[in-house]
Amino acid sequence: MRDDRYIVIMAGGRGERFWPQSRRNRPKQLLPIVGEEPLLAQTVRRVLGMVPAANVLVLTNADLVAEVARICPGLPADNIVGEPVGRDTAAAVGLATVLVRLRNPAASYAVLPSDHVIHDEASFRLVLERAFEAAESGDELVTIGIEAAFPATGYGYIQRGEESMRLGEMPVYRVRRFVEKPALELARSYVQSGEYYWNAGMFIWSAASVAAALSAYVPDLWAGLASIEQALAAGRPLAEVLEEQYQGLRKISIDYALMEKAPNVLTLPGVFDWDDVGAWPALLRHLPADAKGNVTRGNALVVDGADNIVVGSGEHLVSLLGVSGCIVVHTEDATMICPRERAQDIKLLVGELAKDQRLCGLL
Repeated sequence: MRDDRYIVIMAGGRGERFWPQSRRNRPKQLLPIVGEEPLLAQTVRRVLGMVPAANVLVLTNADLVAEVARICPGLPADNIVGEPVGRDTAAAVGLATVLVRLRNPAASYAVLPSDHVIHDEASFRLVLERAFEAAESGDELVTIGIEAAFPATGYGYIQRGEESMRLGEMPVYRVRRFVEKPALELARSYVQSGEYYWNAGMFIWSAASVAAALSAYVPDLWAGLASIEQALAAGRPLAEVLEEQYQGLRKISIDYALMEKAPNVLTLPGVFDWDDVGAWPALLRHLPADAKGNVTRGNALVVDGADNIVVGSGEHLVSLLGVSGCIVVHTEDATMICPRERAQDIKLLVGELAKDQRLCGLL
C-alpha cells in the first residue's frame, strides 16, 4: 500500500437514464443498480488496500455530500467534497489536483468514475498498479482503455500508437488520438482494426504533471484553480472558497481541455470486465434472463411476453401480459414504461418533468 498515491472518484452525475429509480437526491451511483451495494460503494471497495482510506477522495454534488458519507462510512468526512455547481470534468480534475497537491505535492493520483461495474477486481487492481508505475516513470498522462468488444456508438475511443514500454507482461502504448462517439460504420472499422479502445474516463498521473498540463493547455481554467489553491493554503474553509470561486471556472471536459491536445499520453489495455451501465438495458448483461429473454428484478411477473426488462419496488407487483421488448420500472411514486430501443431517450422524459410544476418533484 502506497501513502503517496491517491484515488479520486468522480461521483457528480445525475443518472437520468435510470429514472424513476435515479433521482437528483439519489442518482444512479448511489443506487445498487447492479449487485447489492451502491455503485459508488463498489468503486471505493475496489481501491481500498491499494491506498489508505485517508487517500480516497470523492468529488460529488454539494447536495449529495451527506448521502455519500452515509454510503461510504469508512472515508474521512473531509475526503467527501461537494461541488456547488457542475463545471464539467476539467474543473473537477483541476480541483482534485489542488486537493492532492495540498496534501502531498509529490503524489500521484488516479481519477475513476463512480458508476462502473467491474467484477474481476484482481485484474483491475493489477492494471491500475501498472498505470501508476507508468505515470510515475516520467511526466506522462496515462489512461486505461477498454478493449472494444463491439461497435458501440455511445462511447469515445482511444487509438493506440506504438508500444512505449512494458511493465511486467503488460504493454503500454502511446496514444495516437482520442475520437468522439462515432457513427456505427466508423465504430465497426475501429473494432475491426484492433487499434482502438473504449475511453472509460480513467486517468492516472502525478499531481505535478497534470498541473503543468492544465497550465499549458487551459491557462484560464488553471488560473482560477490556482486562486482556489492559494485560498485553501491560507487556511480558508473549502466549502466557502468553492462557493465563491467555483462558478467562475470554465466549463469544459478533460478530454477537450487536455487529453486530445497533450503529446505525452499513454494507454494501458484494461484486461478486466467492464460496464459503464449507462441505461436500463445494461441489466441484460448482469442479471439472469428467463427462457424468453425477460429480465426481472424485485416483485415482477411476465406472462406470454419476451425480451422485457421489469424492475419492481417493495411489495407492489409489476405484471406484464402479452407484452414484449419493453422496459417497465416501478417505484413508490412513479412508473416508467418505454420500448427497449428508446432507453437512451428517458432523458427526454426527465426533461419534460422539469417543465411541469406538478411533476418536477419527481426529479
